[in-house]
Amino acid sequence: QVQLVESGGGLVQAGGSLRLSCAASGRTSSNYVMGWFRQAPGKEREFVAVISGSGSMDYTDSVKGRFTISRDKARNTAYLQMNSLKPEDTSVYYCAVAAAAPWRSLYNMRTYDYWGQGTQVTVSS
Repeated sequence: QVQLVESGGGLVQAGGSLRLSCAASGRTSSNYVMGWFRQAPGKEREFVAVISGSGSMDYTDSVKGRFTISRDKARNTAYLQMNSLKPEDTSVYYCAVAAAAPWRSLYNMRTYDYWGQGTQVTVSS
């Protein structure tokens, strides 16, 4: 089992920044893929960013150039630095962990085995 705890959400004005953290505990592995997803009210959960055990990264188009995913393997923690936030970024953000999987499958939430409880990000206009 792997436990994930997100933190760092909050209320911020448009153009502002937030840094989300996802601390993993339990049967963790530095080879795990860590991903961030988000879900707005009435919408499906969507992919935001992913980072592999080797450091490969990718983002959904709407956040490229604004968000940065990183991880500290020694601390079993992943981060999502969010800059130039927009009202449409308002969502509950979830981190998730997956064992090694084909890269193309990592954009699908069903690939992930463990999920955090989520942290609310609200961006006011």
